[in-house]
Amino acid sequence: MPIIKSAKKRVRVAAKSSTRNAKTKKGLRHSIKSLHAAITGKKGVEGAHDKAQSAIDRAVKKGVMSKNKAARKKRQLNATAKSANGGKRTATKKAAKPAAAKKPAAKKAPAKKPAAKKTTKK
Repeated sequence: MPIIKSAKKRVRVAAKSSTRNAKTKKGLRHSIKSLHAAITGKKGVEGAHDKAQSAIDRAVKKGVMSKNKAARKKRQLNATAKSANGGKRTATKKAAKPAAAKKPAAKKAPAKKPAAKKTTKK
């Protein structure tokens, strides 16, 4: 058991962060396993793939995983999802809506301050 006050705090902080990291890792593993299960069942691959990528991004943001490892994992998951769908990542892709034509807003000139009244001395 540490004696110094700062060492005691480090023990508390380390315990808290290890718990948080373990929770993030568990969620990551669960989402990857559910993606593999969706690939074998060939149902819900798109949703599971999106959740797995989101979990990977969250792990990187929290510092649990490095950027390079995350990029490698995402590439591997994308390849497996593509092979499961016959060369496509998503089974059904939503049609892109055409962008609505917006009228350019007229720029208004900033309001001018009224001129200060001049006082004349007599």
